[in-house]
Amino acid sequence: MQPGDRIRVEQADVEYEGTVLPSSASDRLVLKLDDGYNVGIDRAEASVSVLEKAVHDFSDAGAGEGTSEITADESLPTISLISTGGTIASTVDYRTGAVTAQFDAEDVLRAVPDLAGRANYRGKVVTNILSENMTPDVWQELAEAIYKEIESGADGVVVMHGTDTMQYSAAAVGFMIDTPVPIVFTGSQRSADRPSSDNVMNAVCAVEAAKSDCAEVMICMHKESSDTKCALHRGTRARKSHTSRRDAFETVGNKPLGTVDYSVANQEYITDVEDNTTIDSHLSFDREYTSRGEVTPDIQPDIESNVDLIKFTPGMDEERIRSLADTEGVIIEGTGLGHISTDLIPAVEELVDSGTVVVMTSQCIEGRVCDRVYDTGRDLLDAGVVEAEDTLPETALVKLMWVLSNKDDPQRTMQKSLAGEITEQSVPWT
Repeated sequence: MQPGDRIRVEQADVEYEGTVLPSSASDRLVLKLDDGYNVGIDRAEASVSVLEKAVHDFSDAGAGEGTSEITADESLPTISLISTGGTIASTVDYRTGAVTAQFDAEDVLRAVPDLAGRANYRGKVVTNILSENMTPDVWQELAEAIYKEIESGADGVVVMHGTDTMQYSAAAVGFMIDTPVPIVFTGSQRSADRPSSDNVMNAVCAVEAAKSDCAEVMICMHKESSDTKCALHRGTRARKSHTSRRDAFETVGNKPLGTVDYSVANQEYITDVEDNTTIDSHLSFDREYTSRGEVTPDIQPDIESNVDLIKFTPGMDEERIRSLADTEGVIIEGTGLGHISTDLIPAVEELVDSGTVVVMTSQCIEGRVCDRVYDTGRDLLDAGVVEAEDTLPETALVKLMWVLSNKDDPQRTMQKSLAGEITEQSVPWT
């Protein structure tokens, strides 16, 4: 019996079947069960039968590098799959039993066979990091890689990314690139070795969205906790709102751009292949969007990283504001309509007078800032603070980074919608 063998183990009145994994303890047997979980068993009390030898290949192949491409079908669109790391770009490493990122086009199709036949694929690795380790420098590398794929003829781009900072990266790409094709960020909340993993459905729906007419930077994730539909969120209006649910993402202040019906997408694919017929579309869009080919492709990847985001809290010391004197820009998450303590306003005015661009957002989930209602707000406007309307604080941070490097009048530009980050008016919606 060797790692990679499929075995049956009987212990007391319990029976297990699975693949043998390497074990760090000689007295323990570790199995990868069919439901995706690992189990440790005391060897001394186990009766073992080998069912099949060498089920898995235990080569030491590492993460993919550069670009890969599989055999093309000229009748299908070409979708570029770009990996930055994260759970969705991971597969089970049977040498260790852990989840590891080993990514190129072939790896993705092995991990998600449901993608086969939907498009031609090119795979590219930009980086392989946990999303909390994402930096503005990597945003630039990612934008440049996406743009090169678009220039080389990709009909759509899917970016596989960790969920924790996906909203920042999607917003950054939204400001950096004028895209004539869909750019779809997707990820998974649960790893590929878990029965409840969302990686397959999210990847399939992201590819379908990348084939659509909607030439926007979008985030494609579960719309509901069950495996039914994925929502397509505009990258500059999305937020991760739950730590672990599969439907963790939401569009703040509006409906999602659209929906991909996973069950219909699968059925449509099967029907098209078997009967060469069509059924109702699996893609639906509820809001206006930029259409494929409507804009001229362009990229402006420069970014100013010396920008800070701070949340106002009751009793905040004015030295917290003054400590930001060397920054190029500051986003403040104020209370309600965009307020901070009156004691802090002189320090904010000093910051503005020193040349720092100070932008006000709100800690509230819905609605927009308006500093013309109360005296505090009017004093902030007199101090030179810029209102960000209903821009999300995280998006405002990324936008200010980009604006400072690409626009001559950052104060005025922060009040304009550049990539759908500001809605015309805040109204209730269902």
